[in-house]
Order: sequence, then structure tokens, then C-alpha cells
Amino acid sequence: MPFTPLGLAPALLPLLLRALHDKGYTEPTPIQSMAVPALLSGRDVLASAQTGSGKTAAFALPLLQRIHDLPSRAGRTTSALILVPTRELAAQVGESLVSFGKYLPQKIKVAVVFGGVSINPQMMHLRGGADVVVATPGRLIDLIDHNALSLAHVKTLVLDEADKLLDMGFADELARIVALLPAKRQNALFSATFAPAIEALAAAMMHEPLRIEIKPAPETVLPITQRAIAVDAAKRTQLLRHLVQTEKWQRVLVFVATKHAAEMVADKLRKADINAEPFHGELSQGKRSQVLMDFKAKAVQVVVATDVAARGLDISALPVVVNYDLPRSATDYTHRIGRTGRAGVSGIAVSFVSAATAAHFRLIEKRHAIKLELEQVPGFEPVEAAPVNGADPQGTGGVKGKRPSKKDKLRAAAKAG
Repeated sequence: MPFTPLGLAPALLPLLLRALHDKGYTEPTPIQSMAVPALLSGRDVLASAQTGSGKTAAFALPLLQRIHDLPSRAGRTTSALILVPTRELAAQVGESLVSFGKYLPQKIKVAVVFGGVSINPQMMHLRGGADVVVATPGRLIDLIDHNALSLAHVKTLVLDEADKLLDMGFADELARIVALLPAKRQNALFSATFAPAIEALAAAMMHEPLRIEIKPAPETVLPITQRAIAVDAAKRTQLLRHLVQTEKWQRVLVFVATKHAAEMVADKLRKADINAEPFHGELSQGKRSQVLMDFKAKAVQVVVATDVAARGLDISALPVVVNYDLPRSATDYTHRIGRTGRAGVSGIAVSFVSAATAAHFRLIEKRHAIKLELEQVPGFEPVEAAPVNGADPQGTGGVKGKRPSKKDKLRAAAKAG
């Protein structure tokens, strides 16, 4: 099916198609085929779509057309707001908007704002207005408090990776932002799942939305070879080093549970002459950007990351992902391994499973309807026994929803005080 029947304006269609072809789109993806006509008609859209489904273009194309059709662009006011959970996703969405609109006769100004960097350059960039603002919630509120931005003229609100926004504890910030928006506006909410929290958010802010649920196509799963290796917790770093060297992995993205683990594992790999860097939310934005740039350029072989890298990162032809620590939720497992096996290129996803995490891994298998043979690597055969009462001696957290998160504990302590 071509893009022509989606309802894009005939005058803009050739220009948008040219930009789409530059990005590798020759025909619309399922999410684009369903969401673009609805958004062009002014409907609210509630969509469940996985990373890599083409959802950015699904909301970007209607936004660009709507902004282009505004009667006057003098003295720009922000007419579209896109909220995302991470800095990396904000940058990626901003880049996509600019590239999709690069051939339009009127340049559309996109402002990308997030924390972790100085607020002053972002305030300067917002002088004179911006047609579209792509933001993380915390920094957006900072800019509003500095009178650098007004939401009074926003006509379209997009929540991208809405489930992750809620998982990261942005519910209060979202409520404050929504309260500042005009009551009459279009809403688009994109999420990996229709979890109860997402349903509640949609009910509170959307008007008779079109519900779209895009199931991952089998071919998007096939390029990823999933493996599980039994290993004692204390030997995971040695096993990781062994696999990188013996299986000749050129680039590896390793997921860990904490910032401390990211720093520790990367340091141990460097001592073994493996070029490794940590990646987590407490690094400066400059450092995070440099690590990603070096990783994409193959100047860094291993990046050891927290779940801040599980969404919004698009590393071309990344061959291997390793779950050093298992994710707390089955959904995060999907996002983590989805960093490899992209655009039809095969990849490998390896999970380390200790006695303490074996039950959790079985739950992940059950929720994904998979069953992996638990491998053993010679020299790293596990000897640990399962902990009593399912305790997790590593302290990395159990199944999501079963154990309170760090933010849950902080909020409970605040209420108790």
C-alpha cells in the first residue's frame, strides 16, 4: 500500500515522500496506515506499538502537515508538544521530525529539551518560539517555571513511550503539564502495552480515541537468536569477558540493574583490555552522547548500560545484547533485546541466569511464550543453590510489581515523614 491514500495533502505529499524515501520508507507500516488518517482527521489516538514499528512517522507526518497549514507562522507559538521519557529518545524524535520536514517550503522549528545539560542554551533556542517542542517532563517544567515557554497554544499533545513515562515516575509531572494545556486539543498516546495505568491515563485525557494495537510481526522476532546461560552471579563478569573474546563479538550492549554495576563491570572489562564504557542516567549528557557516538563508530566495543538505554536507541547492525542482570519486567525484556535484530539484520540476545534469578527468568519465558535451553559454558558451570524463600541476594529487584522500586520507597518514606 502506498502513502497516497493516507490523506496527506497533495501539495505536500511529494515533499514528504521524498523525505520518507531518504529514511528508507517505501510504503507505510501498519501503525502508519492506521494512525496517520485518524490524526489527520483530528481524532485522538491510543496506540500500542513496539519500538521499530514506525510510530514516530505515524505522528510526525500529521503534525508537520498541520503546522504547515497554519494561517500564520509569524511570531511562532508552540502548536505541538511531544513528551518522551529519556534524553536519547528526545534527540531521536527531534532528528526524525527535522528530517521528515526538510523538503517542506516553510522550515518548521523543532526544539528538543531535556535535563542533564545547562538550561540556558535551551532557553535561548526557545526565544522567538518553536513550532514543535520535544521534551522530557522534568526539563519542560523547568522551562515553564523560567517563563521560557508557554503551552497556551498547543493544539496537539503526543506522549511517546507513555508506559515508560509512568514507569519512570513522571505521573505527577504529566498531570501538571496536562493542566497547563488548552482543554481543546488533539491527543496521541503511544505505548508498548495497554497496561491499567495507560488505560487510566487515556480515560482521563482523551476523547473517544481510536484504539490501535499493532502486534509484532513474526519476521521482526526471527532475526534475534535468544540464548540463556546458567552462571553463578559472582562469575558473570568473567563469563562476559570470555564470551566477548572467544565468540569474537565486535560490539556488545550489556544491560545491568544499577549505575554502580554499570561502572564496575565496565571497569573490569577495561582491565581485561576490552574497550568498555558505562552508560547510565547520572552521566552528563555530553558523556552519554560521546559514548553513543563512539559505540556507533565502533570505537567502543562494549557499552554497559542501565535501562535508560532500553528504549529510544537505534544502533545500526548491533550484533549482540547481553542481559547481565535480568530486567524487572517482561516488557523491558522485549525492549532490551530489540536493540539488536533491527531492520532485518540478525542479532543475538544472551541472558545470564543465576540460581537466584532462575524463577524470574521462567516467568519472562512464560510471558513471551518461549522456552530456551539453559546452556552451560565449560569452566563456568554454576554451583550456587537457589535462595531460600526466593530471596534475591544481589539486591537487583525481583519481578516488577512484586517488589517496591526505589521511587516507591522514597515516596513511602516521604509520606511517613
